[in-house]
Amino acid sequence: MGRIIPSVTVLLLVFVTSKAFEIKITPEYVAAQIGDKLELTCSTIGCESPSFSWRSQLDKPRGGSVTNNGNSSILTMDPVGIENEQEYLCCALCDNVKKEKSIKVDVYSFPSDPVIEISTPLNVGEKASITCMVPKVYPSERLKMHLEKDGSVLEMKEFYEEGITETTETKSLTLTFIPTFEDIGKAITCVAQLPIDEMEFEPKKRQTSQRLSVNFGPQNANITVSPSNTTMQGETLMLTCRTTSNPPARIVWGKELEDSSVQHIIDKDTLIIPHAQMSDSGLFICEAMNDATNKSERTTVVISVQDGPRNTTVSVTPSTTVKEGGAVTMTCTSYGNPAPKISWTKHLISGELQFLSENATLTINNVKAEDLGLYECEGVNQFGREKKTVDLIVQVPPQNTTALISPSDNVDEGENIAIMSTTYSNSPPQTVPQKIHPSNTTILSSQNDTSRRYRVIKNYTGIYPVTYNETGNNTDVIEIAVVEMVKETDYTIIVIVVLSCLSTMAIPALAILVYMSRKAKINGSYSPVNAPKPNV
Repeated sequence: MGRIIPSVTVLLLVFVTSKAFEIKITPEYVAAQIGDKLELTCSTIGCESPSFSWRSQLDKPRGGSVTNNGNSSILTMDPVGIENEQEYLCCALCDNVKKEKSIKVDVYSFPSDPVIEISTPLNVGEKASITCMVPKVYPSERLKMHLEKDGSVLEMKEFYEEGITETTETKSLTLTFIPTFEDIGKAITCVAQLPIDEMEFEPKKRQTSQRLSVNFGPQNANITVSPSNTTMQGETLMLTCRTTSNPPARIVWGKELEDSSVQHIIDKDTLIIPHAQMSDSGLFICEAMNDATNKSERTTVVISVQDGPRNTTVSVTPSTTVKEGGAVTMTCTSYGNPAPKISWTKHLISGELQFLSENATLTINNVKAEDLGLYECEGVNQFGREKKTVDLIVQVPPQNTTALISPSDNVDEGENIAIMSTTYSNSPPQTVPQKIHPSNTTILSSQNDTSRRYRVIKNYTGIYPVTYNETGNNTDVIEIAVVEMVKETDYTIIVIVVLSCLSTMAIPALAILVYMSRKAKINGSYSPVNAPKPNV
């Protein structure tokens, strides 16, 4: 027995040693994504320094690089390509013992989540499209896609009918629809699946969601006014315009003018009017504009700034001075809100007011003298009253002209007379006594008085006064009888001349007599005969 046991031991050791030489490949199953890095490790057991070799079963290009290290060999594919989809065989040779191990490499490409693209900005009521794209997918014929909203599938597609491809492809699914208001803010989801049951990889399902931003033009624009759209002059008004729009609308304020054009005021939601005036009354327009949809909406509000009558004026056509028998129109204008009620009255001599009209325009046809006087226009509303007066002057031509002569209409030539005239007129008349000759007109120097004094001459017979003003004239004929003065010889001048001559001769004679008298007194006697003659 002792001899048999060692032999059995040797046989057992040989058996154990041959059993221990094994080969394996890790990982045991491979589903590699195209573009990734893949390492296949072939290792042996029971052999310290085996020799390795790698090849493909179908004698295709191996693809990849080999690194041997002791009892292992690594086949590296970086990056993995479609050409790497095949069965690889690892051969290990140890002490003339050859071992082989194969592994099937499956490749796929599903590298990223779907991408959602919207063709144009979504506008309510306008046709649009949403496209879901899955890039670099392989095998693309196994891909399934669908678009859903709030869990409801809107569109789906399978690509198996497109045939087998040997490259990665980008596949897409497009949904055409018309957005509604209900779509605003809803999430659209693109789901892509690569359901390859014979391959184990994750993920086999990818999805992307995006909330829908749907543009729509301004809606339900409204204006609020604080404190009220009816206010008193001097208060501050705040007008605010609001609307629903996506994207938010741009607000523009304007005011309608009398010619129906619109005056731009401000680009802002809120319009503030400090110290409102009556001129601020009118139609204010809020225009909400959405530039994304190129749509706009208008809303308006009427602002009424109230106040009592102001700036009351009266215009008179043709003038405040009118001729008797003519026509005059007086127009009263008063500003206020509410519009003042106009009334016309006339101030009577008694001090009372005579009501005339409630029209803004007062017309008097065939004006009479009694129409002159002070007219009053009054504007009245519940916030106050204001008056304006105008003095109407009626021009009346002279009437009932009479003339008197004092002291008498029979006077001697050279005497003074006074011509007095009376008349009724407006404005005051002028009196011009005239004498009419067949060939010319003689006008005496008399104006603006009713009494004038004249030194009459012979040809004044027939003078009569004329009274007139800018409206007309009126006459009263007077007859003046002038008695002609008789002319007599005037001796006064002759007497004066004779006396003057005598005086010139008497003075020298008198001087001689005085001289001789004094001489006689000196000599004791004097005689003109005996007087010595002067020396010549």
